[in-house]
Amino acid sequence: MSAAGPPPKIDHVLLASSVFPKPLPGLRHASSGMQSPLENSSAPSVICSANSHQDSVVGILPFYHIYGLVIVLLHKLSVGCKVVTLPKFQPNTFLNTLQNHKVSLLYAAPPIVLFLVSHPEVRAEHLAPLEKIMSGAAPLPNQDIVNILHKKPSLCVIKLYGLTETGPLATTMRPGTTNYTTSGLAVPNTELKIVDSDYKTLGPNEVGELLIRGPQIMKGYRNNLEATKNSITEDGWFKSGDLGFLDEGGSVTISDRLKELIKVKGFQVPPAELESVLKEHPSVLDAGVVGIPDPKTGEAPKAFVVLRQGHKISDEELKKYVAGRVAEFKRIKNIVFLDSLPKNPSGKLLRRILREQFC
Repeated sequence: MSAAGPPPKIDHVLLASSVFPKPLPGLRHASSGMQSPLENSSAPSVICSANSHQDSVVGILPFYHIYGLVIVLLHKLSVGCKVVTLPKFQPNTFLNTLQNHKVSLLYAAPPIVLFLVSHPEVRAEHLAPLEKIMSGAAPLPNQDIVNILHKKPSLCVIKLYGLTETGPLATTMRPGTTNYTTSGLAVPNTELKIVDSDYKTLGPNEVGELLIRGPQIMKGYRNNLEATKNSITEDGWFKSGDLGFLDEGGSVTISDRLKELIKVKGFQVPPAELESVLKEHPSVLDAGVVGIPDPKTGEAPKAFVVLRQGHKISDEELKKYVAGRVAEFKRIKNIVFLDSLPKNPSGKLLRRILREQFC
């Protein structure tokens, strides 16, 4: 990706390690041909201030994560919002902040949405000021969206998708959209395409790897030319590592991380699909799924389930529940009940920890 003239000035270096087994030195974002992360955060669904009032946002996401830093802190300050910061998540403090500071915009990770729909202390007055909930950093199950809209039907729920490498936003749902299976359309000046394993472009509703191109894409991984070449094509497409498809209208649906797919009899099984099915059961609070070795099928899905307080159900009942909703090769082989699931501070499920500790 060479170009005439001097190399672009590097504006900032962002740290990212969740995609790689070992932390990389950082991602380089340049000012020449690089869209500012603040401009990238100004997609239609995330512009939130007006001349007549000041919106309030709660800063509960970690500011060392690009979601909390750019979209919540820097962007909201740049458009005149009030940002109420909390040092850590504590249920009563968080709920009182929503109510007392009249928080109208909540930028959340899925565990926060799950808290709002499941915690017994959450009351109508806590949700009263809320107008929009934006969720990113990890997949948000449809059932959690249904549950939060049941508590407050007037809420606008918007799913965001992006990576540190995309500065951070790549797609967002438009306000008023009710197709919650998708992560929305590309943000302005951004292109998306789906490719197969040979990097041939696929058509609508065909599943493959999502590639992203736009002015917000990083220039590369700092001091790691090999990782950069493996992640960005010669014509500027960033390989997201996420499996998904584009529909006829251009909305993208993310299935799972390519590296975390479970290979059963040659078929690809996205763990997130099984996790979503499990969470639809009224007794299940949270779930995680990983692949385990199997002598007959190569791999098989193993589930880790957190039950709601006061609920009881056997592993056989849950396996039967899932089996009635998925193809035969996607059926869960084993279920382990846990008190909680390992997640990083941004709310992303750490399947690697589940594999290391329980498989």
